[in-house]
Amino acid sequence: MSILSTTPDLDEKYMTLALELAEKGRGTVEPNPMVGAVLVKNGEILGKGYHQAFGEAHAEIHAIREGGKSCKGATLYVSIEPCAHYGKTAPCVDAIIKAEIAKVVITVIDPNPITSGKGIQKLKEAGIEVRLGVMEVQAKKLNAPFFKLMQTGLPYILVKWAMSLDGKIATYSGNSRWITSEESRVYVHKIRGQVDGILVGINTVVRDDPLLTCRLEGGRNPRRIIVDSNATLPLRSRLLNTIGESEIMVAVTKNAPQERIENLKHVGCKIIQTKDTGGRVDFHELFRQLGEMKLTNILVEGGSRIITSMIEGHFADKIIVFIAPVIIGGEGALSPVLGKGIDMMGKAVKMSEINIKRFFNDIAVEGILEY
Repeated sequence: MSILSTTPDLDEKYMTLALELAEKGRGTVEPNPMVGAVLVKNGEILGKGYHQAFGEAHAEIHAIREGGKSCKGATLYVSIEPCAHYGKTAPCVDAIIKAEIAKVVITVIDPNPITSGKGIQKLKEAGIEVRLGVMEVQAKKLNAPFFKLMQTGLPYILVKWAMSLDGKIATYSGNSRWITSEESRVYVHKIRGQVDGILVGINTVVRDDPLLTCRLEGGRNPRRIIVDSNATLPLRSRLLNTIGESEIMVAVTKNAPQERIENLKHVGCKIIQTKDTGGRVDFHELFRQLGEMKLTNILVEGGSRIITSMIEGHFADKIIVFIAPVIIGGEGALSPVLGKGIDMMGKAVKMSEINIKRFFNDIAVEGILEY
């Protein structure tokens, strides 16, 4: 069978494999997108690969290297438009053209303006057949954080909390260790290892004195972002004692005392200043600055005021809620989302693309927020 007569069904089959390969790069390729590639000729897979780490060879290069001299006349399936610019590596389109690949099947145009559409144009000019739009929806979902950063300049925000059956994230005294099981906490550490930053409020730091690191073997530590309007982060906190493990960013307002800011800088913190919005950090300005630093995705772990700001300000893109089979009770016990609330159920924030997981006796509900 001629490789140029591939059917849509086969295209989806091979593209599914390319997307599965791309997923393997989650947490190591950012701020680049996750990319997978599969090289096929006469119904046989000649090579495959994925972008494994930022600055290293892209997926297409791995597939072409594996295919060797057999690449001539083959079809390449790639989960996003091949790059056409010099960055950490040479343009992938040049390698595709050099390998004399006959056809390239692509999910979606790269939203990065440096490459957007240019890769496809260069392939066509070289006489290579291009099919665009195969499994486009799935590809955009896979790389939702990358698409958001490229299109808005803002990082993708995942909000997480753990609560009891009666909707409490801590007792009336503030104690929250541990609501959920060890299995749930292991999964959270896996997520931490896949994001660029983890964000909490100063109240959470003062109450729990957390490390905010990924404690799985081989996992990378995210940058730790503390929302601390008045620069009151305790200098003896465990965060500052472990500043060598991952960067600590402290978000303060422009009205924060300069002496405290200098103290935090002295111990190695990076200070991010925003305008003062009623004594609080301006989140839109904070996320804009984090986006400029190329942080692609950020995990927000609380506390209640921060979570509320994420929901009310429509900053959160996705949430994951762990529900433990315990009842805390008490009017003074903390709820995850505060604020005024809504007066009619029709105004409630809804979730789509629901995914439910089980961890020991806990249930985790994950989904995309719809405002």
